[in-house]
Parts: sequence; C-alpha cells; structure tokens
Amino acid sequence: MDIQQLIQRDETCWEIQSHGAMRVPAVIYADASLLRDMDQKVYEQITNVASLPGIVEAAYAMPDAHWGYGFPIGGVAAFDPDQGGVVSAGGVGFDISCGVRTLHTGLQLADVRPYKQQLADALYKAIPAGVGSKGRIHLNHDLMHGMLTGGAQWALEQGWGEDSDLERMEEGGRMVGAVASYVSPKARERQKDEMGTLGSGNHYLEVQRVAEVYDQHVANVFGLRVDDVVISIHCGSRGLGHQIGTEFLRDMAIAASQYRIDLPDRELACAPLTSPLGKQYLGAMRAAINCALANRQIITHLTRDAVKTVFPGVHLGLLYDVSHNTCKLEQHAINGQKKALFVHRKGATRAFGPGHPDLPAVFRQVGQPMLIGGSMGTSSYVLCGTQESEKRAFNSACHGAGRAMSRHQATKQWQGSALVDDLADRGIIIRSPSLRGVAEEAPGAYKDVSVVVDVADRAGLARKVAQLEPLICIKG
Repeated sequence: MDIQQLIQRDETCWEIQSHGAMRVPAVIYADASLLRDMDQKVYEQITNVASLPGIVEAAYAMPDAHWGYGFPIGGVAAFDPDQGGVVSAGGVGFDISCGVRTLHTGLQLADVRPYKQQLADALYKAIPAGVGSKGRIHLNHDLMHGMLTGGAQWALEQGWGEDSDLERMEEGGRMVGAVASYVSPKARERQKDEMGTLGSGNHYLEVQRVAEVYDQHVANVFGLRVDDVVISIHCGSRGLGHQIGTEFLRDMAIAASQYRIDLPDRELACAPLTSPLGKQYLGAMRAAINCALANRQIITHLTRDAVKTVFPGVHLGLLYDVSHNTCKLEQHAINGQKKALFVHRKGATRAFGPGHPDLPAVFRQVGQPMLIGGSMGTSSYVLCGTQESEKRAFNSACHGAGRAMSRHQATKQWQGSALVDDLADRGIIIRSPSLRGVAEEAPGAYKDVSVVVDVADRAGLARKVAQLEPLICIKG
C-alpha cells in the first residue's frame, strides 16, 4: 500500500480522510511495515465501505487486513438503522460465523509427546476434513429446523456436548433472531450431511502447547499455564453459510437501485436494515451463525471421543468459542450516548473489555478471551478484550495472521509433501486429505502473526495473554 496516501495518527493508527463519496473516514491499524506490505486493494475497499449509507464514526481495518470480497478481510463497520444504515452480505462474507474454539485437555506436553502420532491418527480418523466432506449425521427437516434456530444448544440436546460448554460461547451458543424459513432449500441441501465436519481452506483442528504467558493474572482466569496442551478448532457454517452469502449477494445487488443505494462496488451489495430484504438476510445469517456454533459443538464432541481413545479419563473443557464474519446488534457509545448499532466484523474478532455485561461471569473481570489462529507452522495467540477497544474499533480486533499472498501464488511457491516433511522435522505432525490444500495454506503465505498480534496489543485493540505453538494439525 502507498503509505503516502494516509495520515499517521499515532504509532499504529493511520487515517484515510473523507473524500469523494466517503461519509466517514477510514482507519487502518498497522505499523509502517505491515501497512507497506498490505495490498493496495485494502485501501480501495475500506474507502468504499466508508461510503455506505448509515455508517457510523469510521470504517476500520485490522492489522491482519487483506483483500476480500467487497469488504476487506479484517474489516469492521457499524451502521445505525435510524440513519438509513445497511446490512451487507459482502460485509459478513461467505463463511458466516467462521470462528475458533479452544479446549483445555488437562494434559501437559510431557504427557502428550510420546503419543503424538497415535493422537494425530485418532483425531484424523474422527473428524471429517476436506472439500465437500460429509459426516455421520444426516439432518431431516425437523433436525435442520432445530439446528438453524437452536445452534449449540440444539447440539447439546442431541447429546453432543455438556451443559457447561454453553457458558463459554458468544450468545450462550444460540443466536437469537434466526429465521429458518429464510434459509433456502439449496442451502439446506448443501448442509444436511456436513454437520461435524471441518471443511477445507484455512480450517483446521490443532493440538497446541502453551509456549509463553504474557499476563499471568488473566492466564490464570483463562486456565492457561506454560506447557499445558490445548486443542483449537477453526471452522464455520460450511456449505449452508456459503449458499446464504451467494444468494443474498445476488438479491441485494439487484435490489440496490430499488433502495436508491449507489454501490461503489457490486461486491458491497447491501440493503437497508429496516427493509424486508435486510431483515430476511439478518434472519438467514443468524441461522447460519447457529449452524456454525452447532458444527463446532459436534466437532468438539467427536474430539472428546477421539482423545479418550488415547488418554482414557481425560476431560476436555471449553475455554471459549468466538466467531468471525458476523453482523451483530450491539450497544456502543456515540457522542456520549448509547446507540444500538449493527456491527459488521468480517475476518475480525469481537473484543469486549472488562466489565462488559454481555460477558460470562467468569470472564467479566478481565475481558473476553480472543483466540487468534496461526497457520499450521506458526504460533496462535490468546488475547483478551480491553475497555479501550470500544473507542478504537467498536470492541474489535484481528482474527488471525491474514494472507500475504493468494492461494494460487502459494501453490506456485510450495509443494504440499515437502511442507509436511519440513513441519515434521520441526516436530509438527500434519494430517490432511489434500496436499494441494496444505500448499495453499503454507505458513509463508501468511503475514507474521506475531507482528500482527503485537500491533493489536500496542494499538489497544486487545491485550496479549498467551502464545500457543502447534504440535498436531488436522488440516481441512
């Protein structure tokens, strides 16, 4: 990105002043190095977001931002329904409610090290992964309706989980306001055999060790100690979410003129929050959030069973579950007054700070856990929300490393089999149905996640708690 186009507000905050059709400024959180390496398309896309009707304060890009569909990945924007605000299917993305959950194992590195191969095989056998992967669960009409409206709560009712899991998920595991009738037959058809599957792309299940603790007090609250072994699951709403995104992007693009919305980019297709189409999308998107929550819950159940085949008697408790790629109704202070806003986070993580009333009691004193994914061979991080983050970006922060190059470019530079061997030499076991998929997700195809997280910390978007290193990765 041409850094000369931006005004530096502080060490990690850069502003694009309003110009042309922009209704508000755009703000990018990055250091100078990350900003220079960011693709120029992020500048164009975040500028376009700032021109959408009803946007409040500013359009934001997180330190892991990169070129996406309409919105940049790592984009955050809030819209006021009383000021003609919109909901954008492109602002949520195709993998609705893609997210991460992390499980405590109660095991230490020394316990797991002798059984890594055995554990990797057990997990790979238990968790279906890859393009179009199908699970053992088949949803008929009634089960599909229950899943779309009940989320992880429904999954528990079916026997896939423990009641205590719900206390440690956003929305308590069930997104209110889901309307199953707005989910098309084609979206249902794509999902009926995909529950409990990882999918492909950057989705994974990873066994990790706690390598370093930065904030001992918060780490104690989160239950993390050095050399603890945890398991993180990264996946979303699979084919259902993709189909909902595809259909509403088309419908919103067609309807834009009807709503007198001048789209700066067709990929930013949107509809007024108060319009019938906007309400239909919100109902369907919330159903997709429930699908993702249920999917991660079922994978958790399968993971628990798989781990017990290697470590009988071990109990896996949930640390937390966070979603990316959502639009949620939240209260935020605007000019000293609380307003109900619809906050889009595309490739960004909610980051409620200490004292926020929507946090589970166990985390309310220290802030929300944030689970920042790595890329097979690199670290992941656990962060926590800050009170400052509301003023910085509507309680939002990064969600991962962020791509530095396209998947096509990555396959030209790396071979999957060589990557698996290289990572094995570093003690990281990879299991994947697709060596091409491994090459597409090569660690070198991503930004340096440690730099991204450091910038998020220095910017006040979130605070570092612990670093996790990969031991085993089941790659989708």
